[in-house]
Amino acid sequence: MITFGIMTLNIESEAAYIHEIAVRSHSCGMECFHFLPSSINPLTQQVQGRRFCAEEQSWVEDEFPIPSLIYDRCFYGDDQHSKRCVPIVSWLKSRDDITFLGFGLPNKLELSETLSNSRLAPYLPHSHLIKDCSDVLSALNKQKKIIIKPINGSQGFGIYYLKKNDKTIHVKTEKNKQIISRIFPNETKLFQWLQPLINFRPYLLQPYLELSNTTSRPFDIRILLQKDQQGVWVDRGKGIRIGNTGGILSNLSAGGSVMDFTTWSSALSQASKEYICSELNFITTNLPHILEKEISPLFEIGVDIGIAKNGALWILDVNSKPGRKVVLKTEPDLKEILFHAPLLYGKYLIQSESIERKSRYEKTLYH
Repeated sequence: MITFGIMTLNIESEAAYIHEIAVRSHSCGMECFHFLPSSINPLTQQVQGRRFCAEEQSWVEDEFPIPSLIYDRCFYGDDQHSKRCVPIVSWLKSRDDITFLGFGLPNKLELSETLSNSRLAPYLPHSHLIKDCSDVLSALNKQKKIIIKPINGSQGFGIYYLKKNDKTIHVKTEKNKQIISRIFPNETKLFQWLQPLINFRPYLLQPYLELSNTTSRPFDIRILLQKDQQGVWVDRGKGIRIGNTGGILSNLSAGGSVMDFTTWSSALSQASKEYICSELNFITTNLPHILEKEISPLFEIGVDIGIAKNGALWILDVNSKPGRKVVLKTEPDLKEILFHAPLLYGKYLIQSESIERKSRYEKTLYH
């Protein structure tokens, strides 16, 4: 029986999703395990974690060898445990006897640079690394409105909107589902706030895109792409994420709501609907193949697409460890497909494991 391991940084992380996969593992000819990278004994290479008991339909604490197939759901932060786990995961990914469903993506800046050299370049907001506060001031003087975000951020964490008024600078962010605003009277005060921020972690700068709907609520389209049991990329579903009025984020973690794509698009004119669907198809058809060719093999991608008031489509974010909330809320009938997907693709990989797939990862270990 194939050993299928789900790897997280916290044993409670995504508990419901992981349980749903585990419940279906036995019927796919797999034994399911859940563990932390830091729970691997480097001497014995045994893992202290949880094994799913098919008879009892529950998890039991156990010690076991490193599973031959791993689904990586580790979300790294600035904490010491994350820093400890990164080299362990890189070591696991370099091993010939272990197969990962996907190898992940680099940070937002490297990803932007890669896609900027592809046929998807017109859909990318210009991004560049903030080297010092003068970069931000220069951009504000030219554009008046900008966005800054951590190059390693996720779920909308650490994103700030900055607007230059005649004499003041307005800064806005969202924390704990609340919009927080602050007015700086001058550049000196802005720099006193900004410098520690960019010293703590690298930030990138982008132009502010007018992506709000008619009620001033930010919105975007979340699309979930996955490989099926034949290793073919498929569009699993899409939904509209809508943020708080006057906010800058549409993320559900920031208090956003969802609407199914069909309902949203039915309110558009026929011409607008056809244009948007055609553009979305172009992006989702090309994106996975560009990423796998230039970076590393993947199993799934979450793509966030913004639509500006002038009708232009923008790729806002690409995530190799996407959530499923938007798709499950808007298309609940996909539940079985989504919970089976990691298992079926894993089975496909085991049956058709290619040396080429493993060797290509060598250039991406630092990711």
